[in-house]
Amino acid sequence: MINFIFALLAATPVHAELVEKTVAIVGSEVVLESDFKDLEKKLGKQGLVDESLLFGKPIESLKGNRKAQLDYLINESLLQSEIKRLNLSVTADRVDSEIKDMAKRNNVNESELFNIIKGQGISATEYKNFLKQSIEKRSLMDAEIISKLRISDEDALNEYLKKNPNAGPSIDEFSVAHIFFSPKKGGGEAALKRAETVLIKLRNGDNFDTLAQQHSEDPNFSAGGSLGTFKSGEFLPEIEQAISTLKVNETSGIVKSRMGFHIVKLTGKKLTTDPKFEAAKERIKAFLLEESFKRQLKTWLANKREESFVRINE
Repeated sequence: MINFIFALLAATPVHAELVEKTVAIVGSEVVLESDFKDLEKKLGKQGLVDESLLFGKPIESLKGNRKAQLDYLINESLLQSEIKRLNLSVTADRVDSEIKDMAKRNNVNESELFNIIKGQGISATEYKNFLKQSIEKRSLMDAEIISKLRISDEDALNEYLKKNPNAGPSIDEFSVAHIFFSPKKGGGEAALKRAETVLIKLRNGDNFDTLAQQHSEDPNFSAGGSLGTFKSGEFLPEIEQAISTLKVNETSGIVKSRMGFHIVKLTGKKLTTDPKFEAAKERIKAFLLEESFKRQLKTWLANKREESFVRINE
């Protein structure tokens, strides 16, 4: 038996490689020591690192920083685990098709495209692997995050006004109705009290048009208390100020003007926005979409870490 054991030892090469160290286990994926070496190589080649996983930090922040590299590799493993779980892996044919489309978009043939890539120090195999992972990640992000993002024109306008506080939408044209109380009827104090009484009724749900019909003291009264349509600067400044924060069909409190007291209803308005905003709107929306994506991706990855089995062996 002893001779048999010695024979086995003699038959085993002394230079046999040891099993590679597993640095972390992430769901169904593992992070190996060789992954750090591969990442260091990618850092020296333009375009092979997924910058979305850096969350605004420069690629240089990964160089020589093992903690940052481990965090990056864990995030990549989380993505790969989800890609497999959702069956989003792509075939070599799909990658080849993407390369053909890329060559066509750049008006070169495939050989010329690979020569360009080779000139950047990236082999065809490296690039195909990177492209495969990129397509898979894009499918995952579309399904999990991007399809759920919504950026409205209003979001873009708010962002524009934040950076350009002196610019903004202005009321180009507005339609108003009012219930008017004249100081000529018993004096200013009595007119104000009548206005307060009607305002209480309005706040309690009474119909504006009916109250106008019953109580307005406008000598030129028209149906519903309508005053007509005006452009900015054409009407009483106190009323323009009062309606500036109203939405259509909302009513003001009591507004005092040189004529008397008014309860005003905004019945319509037409807004004009800064033409500079209109020119920049789509660019602003793209920026907000990208920022929202970064935030959501960070939250999504944090949640996946909570849900997944992650064990670090360092």
